[in-house]
Amino acid sequence: MTSESIRDPLTDPLLTPANCALVVIDYQPAQIATVTSMDTKLLTRNIVTVARLAKTYGLPIVLSTVNVVANGQPPTLPELREVLSDSVELDRTQINAWEDVEFRQAVEATGRNKLIMAALWTEVCLAYPSLDAMREGYEVFPVVDAVGGTSPEAHRAGLERIVQAGAQPISWVTLACELQRDWARVETVPQVVELVLTSRLHAGI
Repeated sequence: MTSESIRDPLTDPLLTPANCALVVIDYQPAQIATVTSMDTKLLTRNIVTVARLAKTYGLPIVLSTVNVVANGQPPTLPELREVLSDSVELDRTQINAWEDVEFRQAVEATGRNKLIMAALWTEVCLAYPSLDAMREGYEVFPVVDAVGGTSPEAHRAGLERIVQAGAQPISWVTLACELQRDWARVETVPQVVELVLTSRLHAGI
């Protein structure tokens, strides 16, 4: 079997390591403690896997927190911060991250038009910046099994709102396979097999 020539990674309509960035917003203990739309241990595993995938494929990463300095809130979850240890944590007071100048500048500085978005909560901190980013011409890809809301209904409503505005929902497995695309791209095969199959799907976690 012969693979097609690799599409232009910058203009490919699907996600590639060269055309997208990961945006991670408000994965803090205070936020995750109030998520009821999915099991929070699974949610944590999923966002950590998303972060590890982003590192594997060399994606630009924007990491933000809310009210850590202003209210003495605990910062990003330790297990996620460990993976993103070389990412600057942009703390803000705005509920809508897009209204923070430094956050928006960090997104712009990635030079990527496709944004893989993950945030807590779905109906607030994912929905607001996703809507604003799309209004400014970005494509938004929310990772639906790595985000959570304050209720199942709120989570669904948040996703529906941004999907109706043009967001393209993906899962963490979708993300891994879309970035890999061809098993003949051998340089990342060991890492993605470990991340997706060995440590997660085959392990049943």
